[in-house]
Amino acid sequence: MAKYERRLKGNFNELLNWIHRDITNGSSSVSYEDGSDIDLADTRVAVRVYERYSMAGGNRVSMNVTIAGNGEDLFVSAITSGGSQAVFFKINTIGEETFLELCRDSVENYIRNQ
Repeated sequence: MAKYERRLKGNFNELLNWIHRDITNGSSSVSYEDGSDIDLADTRVAVRVYERYSMAGGNRVSMNVTIAGNGEDLFVSAITSGGSQAVFFKINTIGEETFLELCRDSVENYIRNQ
């Protein structure tokens, strides 16, 4: 498992679309699996799940991206899983880290472009 979290300022819908575009365009094997959106008073939450094939691990890796926003205050949490071939412990998590970089780079580029 690999994890990236970041607080930032911006537009919720713009960030959600920005990240989705960067992840789905970041690798030919990425697929958007499903998502969920909810509005709670002044807070919005979007959850997205992606998968991709990891050449390094020879298997599929998943990534859950959650974005929470209240006005311009945003929070992103991305967690990857899968990518290990061992039965009782994790080895070879390169695929998870590489997949996570798509989201990390996307968020950091969004911040730089604000």
